[in-house]
Amino acid sequence: MISEKTGVQGKQVSEVLALLAEIAISETKQSGEFTVPGLGKLVKSERAARVGRNPATGESIQIPAKTTIKFRVAKAASDAIDAIV
Repeated sequence: MISEKTGVQGKQVSEVLALLAEIAISETKQSGEFTVPGLGKLVKSERAARVGRNPATGESIQIPAKTTIKFRVAKAASDAIDAIV
C-alpha cells in the first residue's frame, strides 16, 4: 500500500521498513523506548521473578525475571481508530 501511494518501488519500501524495525529495536534496547510519531511508543519494562504453577501437575515453579517490550498506542491513533468503529 505504501508503494502504491508513494510511487516508490516495493523493494525500497521493504528496505526502509526493515531499517525502521532495526532502529526501533536498537533504540529500545539502548534507551528503553522508541517513539513512532502519530502511532505509538515501544517501551522496555522489567518483569519481576514470581512463583507460578505447572497447569499439568499443579506443582509450584519459579518463573525468572525478564525484560519485556510493550507497545503504547498514541492517543491520536487510538482516537482515530475509535472514531471508525
